[in-house]
Amino acid sequence: MRLFAITFVLCLPAAGQKDLIVANYTKYEHRIPMRDGVRLFTSVYMPKDDSEKYPILLFRTPYSIRPYGADQYPDSFRVSEKYVKEKFIFVFQDVRGRYMSEGEFVNVRPYLPVKRTAKEIDETTDSYDTIDWLIKHLPNHNGRVGIHGISYPGFYAAMAAIDAHPALKASSPQAPVTDWFVGDDFHHNGAFYLVHFFRFFTLFGMERPELTTKPAPSLAPDIADAYHFFLNVGPLINLNERYFKNKIPYWNEFIRHPDYDDYWKARDLRAGAANVKPAMMTVGGWFDAEDLYGPLRLYEAIEKKAKTPQNILVMGPWYHGQWGGRGKGEKLGFVNFNSDTSAFYRDEIEFPFFLYHLKGKGEMKLPEAYMFETGANHWRKFDAWPPKNAVARTLYFHAEGRLSFEPVKDQGFDEYLSDPNKPVPFTPGIVQSMTREHMVDDQRFAAARPDVLVYQTDTLENDVVLAGPIEAQLYVSTTGTDSDFVVKLIDVYPDDYPNPEPNPEKVTMGGFQQLVRGELFRGRYRKSFEKPEPFTPGQVEKVFYTLPDVYHNFRRGHRIMIQVQSSWFPLVDRNPQKFVPNIYEAKKEDFVKATQRLYRSPVHPSGVRVLMLP
Repeated sequence: MRLFAITFVLCLPAAGQKDLIVANYTKYEHRIPMRDGVRLFTSVYMPKDDSEKYPILLFRTPYSIRPYGADQYPDSFRVSEKYVKEKFIFVFQDVRGRYMSEGEFVNVRPYLPVKRTAKEIDETTDSYDTIDWLIKHLPNHNGRVGIHGISYPGFYAAMAAIDAHPALKASSPQAPVTDWFVGDDFHHNGAFYLVHFFRFFTLFGMERPELTTKPAPSLAPDIADAYHFFLNVGPLINLNERYFKNKIPYWNEFIRHPDYDDYWKARDLRAGAANVKPAMMTVGGWFDAEDLYGPLRLYEAIEKKAKTPQNILVMGPWYHGQWGGRGKGEKLGFVNFNSDTSAFYRDEIEFPFFLYHLKGKGEMKLPEAYMFETGANHWRKFDAWPPKNAVARTLYFHAEGRLSFEPVKDQGFDEYLSDPNKPVPFTPGIVQSMTREHMVDDQRFAAARPDVLVYQTDTLENDVVLAGPIEAQLYVSTTGTDSDFVVKLIDVYPDDYPNPEPNPEKVTMGGFQQLVRGELFRGRYRKSFEKPEPFTPGQVEKVFYTLPDVYHNFRRGHRIMIQVQSSWFPLVDRNPQKFVPNIYEAKKEDFVKATQRLYRSPVHPSGVRVLMLP
């Protein structure tokens, strides 16, 4: 059984770092006033050595800056030990409305491009006011500030860079929450990420009645088998009555905003991308189950809209936050990457970035894009992402489950019966929650199901390297009036691929079907996220959508596989397959079986468009 590490456990303590902190830093606690009078609780760690002036490294979080108390020190500063030895002024802050900070907390608080009064605040103003206070009140600083953070703190690091304080010279949003409807965390292309929302908001989502140093108690019950637990829950409308008990306000907001309306658009982090000012280094993991969309799309938006001194993208072979110290990043599940990729990132990429911009030390040798090539397992440098020399090709679906770059010549379709009461699992084993490993899990269990279509190439005679976003181009029909479609890109290992040694789990790696990228699309949004439309039963429709980028080498002797299905449970909630105005309010009787057809012909050439490196 595999348990998923909750989002806000950012990293494990660095060995021996606490002793260094206590010996070399003095802790102070402040309540920093914002322009509207609200005070934010902030811990400051000043180097005891005052022989030189130091830059400030800021970290803002909704997950608590514990331990509280001027004589209480953390086990780690959540950074490489190199920072501690080099000496920075470390500043940690509870964001507005969380733990010991005053004010009202708002999830992914929208950016306000125009503020007419001091009461019109957002995360950009709270960051600006914090930095302004630090610059004016802390002794012995060099006037330069950096900010970093992973996941939700990554959102705050990005917000700080918008309309930034002049002292903010460098920002590193890492796995930043960017768009909670289209691609991050709780929605993917309009589909609800059920199991992740349930686990996260039963721990995080309750309102705080007063200032506190303690987290709220969890509302989550013990779950032995997530698949059957959520199947027994039935329609989503049952969640509030059985578990949330109206104690999670954000759930009610989901129900009131089932489509991509102004509520969600205002919470798109990219709304302020044109006003990003400092040097940026956006970081993500290729196998981040929570925030893979965010770093790729935030980098892209800054590149197109902003004029920054530097805009870097870094992508490694990591699960959520792994690069920050939660593991070596040398493997995930049964997939090996053969080196300590996390330490390499912290010491050779992140530390030099902040050292250069905040201390003026070293040379800026980092490329525009520093990317880990999975499959071949090494780091590559690019002057643009996607790479300028990548060529667009299409992998077409053919009869008898063939997948080929050759265009389709014959007429045909493949079909399957999708039953929402027997949905396709997202993982082969019994799990209690969303797992890290599902991003690379063996897909042979799914390929064996009659409600999953499978297409694969012949054995590859040469390496095939894909680099960049993937577009699913599906021509489909359904006997229902709504449907989901999941497309999975898979690396099929040779039959003689060796098993790991030792092999306590007795995994057979010969024929292993490693998930490289999977993404779902809620069919009602095929024409517009703003205005969902039902399908006309039996009518051929286009469902085109973009999967997050990959940088993967399908090695000689392997095969490329695509699987197509209509459920991915309980990672994603079940589509009733009968069009209803609001799936969050669907009734039990709305869930119906539907036959899905995928067409493959010169007129309807279903396939997957990829970017290939020569």
